[in-house]
Amino acid sequence: MKQTSHPFSTDHFLHGGDYNPDQWLDRPDILEKDLEYFEKAGINCVSLGIFSWAMLEPEEGHYQFDWMKEIIDRLYSHGVSIDLATPSGARPHWLADAYPEVLRVDENRRRALFGERHNHCYTSPAYRQKVYLINRKLAETFVDHPGVILWHISNEYGGECHCPLCQEQFRAWLKDRYHTIDHLNKCWNTAFWSHICQNFDQIESPSPIGEWEMHGLKLDWKRFVTHQTRDFMRWEIQALRDGGTAKPVTTNFMYDYQGLDYSKFADDLDVISWDNYPTWHKEAEIETAWDCGLQHDQMRSYKGQPFLLMESSPSATNWQPVSKLRKPGMLKLASLQAVAHGSDSVLYFQIRQSRGASEKFHGAVIDHYGGEDSRVFQEVCDLGRTLKQLKEAAGSNTPKQAAILCDTESRWAMKDAMGPRNQGLPDKKTIQGFYSGLRQMGLNVDILDETQSLDGYRLVIAPMLYMFKHGIQEKLRSFTADGGTLVMTFWSGLADEHDLCFLGGTPGGLTDVLGLRFMEIDGLYDWESNTLIPIGRAPASADGVPSSTDGVLSTQQAVISKAASEMPDTFHPQKSYTCHSLCELVYPTTAKTLMAYGSDFYKGYPALTCNSYEKGKAYYLCAAAETAFYQDFLKALVIELFPERPVMEIPYGVEVTTRQNDSREYLFLQNFTRETTAVSPSWHDYECLTGSFSNSLEPYETVVLARNRS
Repeated sequence: MKQTSHPFSTDHFLHGGDYNPDQWLDRPDILEKDLEYFEKAGINCVSLGIFSWAMLEPEEGHYQFDWMKEIIDRLYSHGVSIDLATPSGARPHWLADAYPEVLRVDENRRRALFGERHNHCYTSPAYRQKVYLINRKLAETFVDHPGVILWHISNEYGGECHCPLCQEQFRAWLKDRYHTIDHLNKCWNTAFWSHICQNFDQIESPSPIGEWEMHGLKLDWKRFVTHQTRDFMRWEIQALRDGGTAKPVTTNFMYDYQGLDYSKFADDLDVISWDNYPTWHKEAEIETAWDCGLQHDQMRSYKGQPFLLMESSPSATNWQPVSKLRKPGMLKLASLQAVAHGSDSVLYFQIRQSRGASEKFHGAVIDHYGGEDSRVFQEVCDLGRTLKQLKEAAGSNTPKQAAILCDTESRWAMKDAMGPRNQGLPDKKTIQGFYSGLRQMGLNVDILDETQSLDGYRLVIAPMLYMFKHGIQEKLRSFTADGGTLVMTFWSGLADEHDLCFLGGTPGGLTDVLGLRFMEIDGLYDWESNTLIPIGRAPASADGVPSSTDGVLSTQQAVISKAASEMPDTFHPQKSYTCHSLCELVYPTTAKTLMAYGSDFYKGYPALTCNSYEKGKAYYLCAAAETAFYQDFLKALVIELFPERPVMEIPYGVEVTTRQNDSREYLFLQNFTRETTAVSPSWHDYECLTGSFSNSLEPYETVVLARNRS
């Protein structure tokens, strides 16, 4: 199926969210009141029909679209645009009754009963046929409606099916990928445990009652699930195109979702959107903000363009362990953080609170009380006014500065690798450590996978990039040789795309760029820690050479001793830091040691190195460090690489983010603390789009400054 791009753009910020008027068709007074509330709150866009299949097709082949058309007409007449959904996220009962094959089979080979959402097989011909028919009829019905600005494809794709239909498709996918069974056996290393396959028909998807430890199989199964889900999404999109619509399409992604490789979906979507439900007020607000920011930046980076915040809660989120209310001001602060990081929308789940079922107590713009004098509704109205003030920034882009490599397939393989930690692998914590260090300095950060270009960045960080594929070695080599600064960490470059370990020195293909090679890695118990000590303060013997317990690395220790007088100008550590989880032992060749381990048998071994490679530098961090290390280390790098920044000194708890278009730059200053905080931008001749600004931010305040680009 050929997909054609239909880029989405807007000259204003979309404000609104999931609206389910089909729950209120017997209450025209409520629907009429909603239109009044929409105007007061500045709601200009709603998502319709996400879970409306049973209302749109109550019986097989019997379509009822009149109620939907009436709702869309009324909304559009009141200035509200429509993000119209295909209803495949929850199938009607009649469909499962008539075609049991649409219900999923789990890894234990049990077929599910009807219920929940997304309990359907993406391979099923019956399911595909019924989805195609209703999608096409929706497109034909609303093809020319000016109120429909965007198509919302299904809802939060996820999950997998192990039915016979999917097994057959999996084998076909493997044949297409490997061509011969001998090639598959080699790539999966099936000689181990005598699991050699004689033909593709012998292969089954991973199962606890069957094959569960063949890493190549598990990795390819995850790839297949992504492939099949994407293929189903493309099937849905094609049905819309066959129905005559040329409107752009999106589907809503989820937070750090590891069930699918979202990067594979980006080319088929005209705009990326996602659903954000953070647990505010659980820890320091800036910590939650950095966690959210990383996800916002990843969504923006999939296409390198503005994204949409498709769902967020205006109040409590009922399905989390604790339903915490957002304190006054947090709704606006969190929503504008999404805008600062590149969103062209603030959309909620839900507009009007449902009376029953699983999300009846989920936060909503209009609650069960139904009045406009609620705290939440008034905060939504205030945000609506602010989004109108910021209208000129809609569609603006985020300038490239730094990038972090975070590849889903690499994380899949790393978590199935069986060692060095099978619980508590610090991949996410390490990524977040680097991210928070960059954000503390006010840098924009793109989150890339291994397929994306590194052009335009000055700083690239590759934390725990276990799997090297898609020529990433050459990309990183060229980036560094051309003058870039590369930061790589422990547990990187161990395996290829089939999860086969590289032979010879690792990180595979980059030992000369990094000036070292991997030797061993020590998994620490949760109660264990070590220290990173500046080389000038490393434990030393009488001759001044950092000590080790067994003298194995005398050559290495000579390199370490020499490093104290040859440290690069960028980072001069002045204190020690705690490290945890994993400590890697490396053998430096040309790399200079900046920090060493402070204890255990590898006391004195390199823990942080730097190597000059042609025009650039390559740093290597050997252990999972405490947050303070990332803050201090990256501060030194950013000061060198980015000497001119919008805010030179950023107080803890404040986020600084920029967007720009052809003519203007926008500076977002956000205070995630409950104290008034001084902030002094280095910008001059700016205009404050959000009122007034006198170099301080009130608690939970957002200030947006704008200036003309010179």
